[in-house]
Amino acid sequence: MTSAVLPFTKVEGLGNDFVVVDLRPGRPAAEVRPSPEDPAVARALCDRRFGVGADGVLAVLPARPGTAGDARMRVINADGSEAEMCGNGIRCVAKVLYETDPSLRRPVINIDTGAGLLACAVDAAGGQVRSVAVEMGRPRVRRDEIPMSPGGEGRVVREVIEVRGRKLAFTAVSMGNPHAVVFIDDPTENLRALAESYGPALEVSPTFPRRTNVEMARITGGEIELVVWERGCGITLACGTGACATAAAACLEERLAPGVETPVHLLGGTLFITVASDGGGVRMRGPAEIVYRADLDVAALAARDAATRRPT
Repeated sequence: MTSAVLPFTKVEGLGNDFVVVDLRPGRPAAEVRPSPEDPAVARALCDRRFGVGADGVLAVLPARPGTAGDARMRVINADGSEAEMCGNGIRCVAKVLYETDPSLRRPVINIDTGAGLLACAVDAAGGQVRSVAVEMGRPRVRRDEIPMSPGGEGRVVREVIEVRGRKLAFTAVSMGNPHAVVFIDDPTENLRALAESYGPALEVSPTFPRRTNVEMARITGGEIELVVWERGCGITLACGTGACATAAAACLEERLAPGVETPVHLLGGTLFITVASDGGGVRMRGPAEIVYRADLDVAALAARDAATRRPT
């Protein structure tokens, strides 16, 4: 029997917030129609004035056959588009799975994503998750892996692009999703203002056929200050894949050495990123917090959103 009442969990990782819905067979949310995976429903849920309010919807699904995963995470951005991966989101999903599914109350939870199967090491006490360390996989650095146009085998390190009349040097990295990382050496420039000014245009540059996340970063004393313009969301308080991509880019530009855990300070707080000594992997460590759990009449929300949405 289908239902319109959607049980969900509002979760945040350093202020990057999500509506998490468990759509695995047998779970109440799996029977809800319209589905929260529908782009229009996701947009309505994420609306901060008329909906729940979030940077995205995280759908928890069964792992794909042959992956040996415990569950799968699908990421739907606030604008209804789909992302391959979300670093803050996977910590939030790991927390929800650990705390709500007794069969997954174990030290490592393997979550299937668009970026592959990722191992999430859970630090918990008394059944409550305090932090999650995620093996984020290999940073992809070739043009055809990111992807970029034109493609090819070459790396993109300090490549110059003109955006809104300003030339920016960026390094491109994919953590399963594309990132254009710009390091700013001038200590007087405001990173958030730069991200807000140049992020929207760089996101949709023809250089990136799937659009891109944009990072404005500064390195001081071996630590990274970072502001992210997130594809499909805009400015977000934190971006896990962005922090990983930025640390990898810093190693590619020889601004930082690999093999050392690096604090990455985002608007919402700090993540700790380690690029493997051989560059073959990235580890992200950080918190996730449950804000609240609730039920919502998703059919009524979607109908109201459709009736009141202004043309874009």
